[in-house]
Parts: sequence; structure tokens; C-alpha cells
Amino acid sequence: MAFKTITVKTENAQQLVDITQQVRLVVRESGIISGVCRVFIPHTTAAVTINENADPNVRRDILNRLEQVAPSDGTYLHTEGNSHAHIKSSLVGSSVVVFVEAGRLVLGTWQSIFLCEFDGPRTRNVMVRVSAGMLPPTISTMPNSPSV
Repeated sequence: MAFKTITVKTENAQQLVDITQQVRLVVRESGIISGVCRVFIPHTTAAVTINENADPNVRRDILNRLEQVAPSDGTYLHTEGNSHAHIKSSLVGSSVVVFVEAGRLVLGTWQSIFLCEFDGPRTRNVMVRVSAGMLPPTISTMPNSPSV
């Protein structure tokens, strides 16, 4: 098992930052051949997602649509001025899981892993854990399992 925190400095109030290469490096350094890679962001105004990276308009479309759902200048009860970021973060999510096979992330041709900044610019931490795959236990291999 390997664990590493990636630090990412965002540049804009709202943006999607491709972190795929940093995550790939963690997987490579882990030496794990087959398993899973979990990517988690411990912030309430940022998120992580997997989406297309070939066309930059996809990122713009995602941010534009989220802005329509939770406008930055909307009226909110939370008085810190970043309610829109909390809502966007909740909609997108704080983690993704990617399979690891042959020591590499299993992503589709156009897929990348993105940090989604909704309250920047800031310095964000992204936690990456790579775990070796295991077969699920069967009833006969579980401790204290009854005889069948």
C-alpha cells in the first residue's frame, strides 16, 4: 500500500486542474501491479472528478453549468461568501476510484483526473492511496466461518 499527498496551487477562482500525471507518478512509485487507486480531497470547497481532457471546452462547459446551478453571486444563508463553492463541491464529490492494472491507471482514452477548484486561488491537498488488489473472501476463508 502507498499513500501520498499531492499539493496543487490553483490560479483561478474556479477551474479544473488536470492532476493525472501526479497520480500516475504515485501509482508508479507504489510498485503495485494490480489494485485500486483512491483519490480524495479533504476540502469542502473543492472536488475531484474524472472527465474528458481532449477538448478544453468540456472543462468550461462543466464550470459554466455548475455556475448556473449554484451562482457565485447567488443569495445564500452561509455568510462567508463561498456557499456556491460548497454546493458545487458536494455535487461533484470528494473522491474517485480508479483501477490499477499492469502498474498503470485504467482510464479511458479521453479520461483524466481533475481537481475542481470552486473557491480559489488556493493551495489544495489531494490524497492518493494505492492498494494492491485482493480477492474477496469466501465463506470458507473467513475467520470463524461456519462449516457448510
